[in-house]
Amino acid sequence: MNAPRAVFAGSGIAVPPLAIDNATFARVLDTSDEWIRERSGIVSRRFVEPGVGSSVLGIEAARAALADAGMEAGELDYIVCATMTPDHYFPGVGTLVQEGLGIPPLPALDIRQQCAGFAYGLQVVDALIRSGLARNVLLVGTDVHSALMPLSPRSWDVLLGHDPGPLDAEELAANSRFRHLVVLFGDGAGAMVFRAEEDSGRGILGAVLYGEGAHKEILHVPGVGSARRPFVSIEQIANADVVPVMHGRHVFRLAVTRMPEATRELLARHGYGLDELDLLVMHQANLRINEAAQKALGLPDSKVHHNIYEYGNTTSATLPLCFHEARAAGKAPPGSLVAFTALGAGLHWGAALMRV
Repeated sequence: MNAPRAVFAGSGIAVPPLAIDNATFARVLDTSDEWIRERSGIVSRRFVEPGVGSSVLGIEAARAALADAGMEAGELDYIVCATMTPDHYFPGVGTLVQEGLGIPPLPALDIRQQCAGFAYGLQVVDALIRSGLARNVLLVGTDVHSALMPLSPRSWDVLLGHDPGPLDAEELAANSRFRHLVVLFGDGAGAMVFRAEEDSGRGILGAVLYGEGAHKEILHVPGVGSARRPFVSIEQIANADVVPVMHGRHVFRLAVTRMPEATRELLARHGYGLDELDLLVMHQANLRINEAAQKALGLPDSKVHHNIYEYGNTTSATLPLCFHEARAAGKAPPGSLVAFTALGAGLHWGAALMRV
């Protein structure tokens, strides 16, 4: 008897109602709609209310995915959760999703591959189901980046229109130091449900994934970790060591080469050509990266889907968010061959292949 396949059963998303467009950011940063669009393609992003953690969005997306799959939460026997912004340093988000769904104890695995987290999660789900360890698996990608943004309470009040402003020149300059980061990220979650079924050609077909520490410096947080003593300090916060460092040009060069390379390698391993691919879902970090990757692969617009302009970079949530909306737009009907590809801090990158 052939090993069972992890067959896609349903998807769901959760995005906060609060949308912040580029022009609004000019209240607290030296920026403009034109500056942000030109560099990233982003028009707006969503933010949660204070106190709303990644688990809240993850639970909402999970419920939507279960409903789409026609499955009760109690039928799940494994949860895999990808996030880089957990509610707490520990525990992770997986058990919080389990509790929020109101289901009995079950294995709940948290993975931390940042922007590539959901692609890695697809391989984990595939392995769990093929090995027989699980039959119904929930995969969640959820991130709340607004909590990481180095904005003061007053800056948040001005940004959200609770305070008419303006900010003083010193605070505006301090905020603008990080404009290349702050304007890129948003909050959101996406989830997929998979069932074990006999191999009929559908389901997760495989993945090609890589990790390489040699590039860790191009995208990392210098502080807040066991390499520092104490783990976090007032000095780290004052020096902005808790804020991510990103060498954008280096990230761009790697992303536009390694995502296409992984996609080609994955298709070739499974005996497919690019002409047989129905949809490519790329990590939504920067529209310019994705346009260059699409061009490198020679794919028409009909075979890709972008939504970064509406949500910004939601890290672990971008792949399921983008796939869910592409599916709603009719780009991924049953039988479609879909590839997912991403690159993120670590460096982690790769691709996963699924027959819907």
